[in-house]
Amino acid sequence: MAFNFDEGIDRRHSDSSKWNKYSDDVLPMWVADMDFRSPPCIIDALHQRVEHGVFGYGARPKELIHVIVQRMANLYQWQIKPEWIVILPGIVAGLNLSVRAFTAPDESTIAPTPIYPPFKKSSAFAQRPQLNAPLRLENGRWIMDLPSLEAQLTGKEKLLMLCNPQNPGGTVYRREELQQQLAFAQRLDLIVCSDEIHCDLLLDEGVQHIPFATLSADAERRSITLLSPSKTFNIAGLGASIAIIPDPLLRQQFNTTRDGIVPTVDVLALTAATAAWQEGDTWLQALLPYLRRNRDRLVYAINNMPGLKMASPQATYLGWVDATALPVDNPTLFFQKAGLGFSPGADFGEAKFVRINFGCTSANLEEAIKRMEAAVQSIC
Repeated sequence: MAFNFDEGIDRRHSDSSKWNKYSDDVLPMWVADMDFRSPPCIIDALHQRVEHGVFGYGARPKELIHVIVQRMANLYQWQIKPEWIVILPGIVAGLNLSVRAFTAPDESTIAPTPIYPPFKKSSAFAQRPQLNAPLRLENGRWIMDLPSLEAQLTGKEKLLMLCNPQNPGGTVYRREELQQQLAFAQRLDLIVCSDEIHCDLLLDEGVQHIPFATLSADAERRSITLLSPSKTFNIAGLGASIAIIPDPLLRQQFNTTRDGIVPTVDVLALTAATAAWQEGDTWLQALLPYLRRNRDRLVYAINNMPGLKMASPQATYLGWVDATALPVDNPTLFFQKAGLGFSPGADFGEAKFVRINFGCTSANLEEAIKRMEAAVQSIC
């Protein structure tokens, strides 16, 4: 089946937060929301569910649970049990629940920086201190520097928050790197919350996503793995995510913390998630080469602009752009004035960076590059 990722879909006058944030003269390339039509299998499944005509409270869907169990076995040889799966209305809810469930008010979380903003916000909202392990660029990959935290450790650390593939850097962590993260968690007896939402969006040939929980029985025991079809299949507005929590005590703590705060997932979101993970891989395999071409075009263009640098992300559809050599105080505002809506690097922990979403048509990407080149040439 052929899929048309060049199709220009007018989202400007829809209910899109991505496209409604800016005025019409700004091209939005910020939030992790692609501009492509979702897979036909999802649209068909939603049509069928809507035709039923009744939208009451949803029960725990046996079919979705079965699909998740089979998917983990097929992709990662990870034999999970149905009862390990907790269905959530979003990954951000999983991050916030993990902080509140597994840390006391005087205990700390640990997370990398730069990082997806809810990692920091979840600790701030719960009024928990957080230590941030900096990412360093090593052979074109953003790697977390956990040893740099040694002098700051107090013994009050409780939760290690990982992101793999990394957002915003796009790194897919290798087994030996994950083993180092596990060793750190074991030495400090940390619970590990691993956000793996971008695990299907692998762009480099030959890279392999390895769920943290599959490293060993001990890794599995101390882990909360967060997954969702939302980024992969462009259904972020249909909030359906999961937490895989093998340890019964951790799972009980997580669910108890959730009670009365985090709602169940609506029936349309459950329908979309089931269709995505059950039938969406043909669409995904067509999408990945398109994203790879967009990535390569953007990396080449940016690294030929004075004042800008970008390491090639191994995964995701997000580019982490270093603008520290650009002679401007605020690169996000600078590019916005040039008609480009990027994610502010400050939100991730690096004010002199911007994050660019290249999950768009090649025509929009070319227009963005054209505007960037004109803006940079005007000051360099």
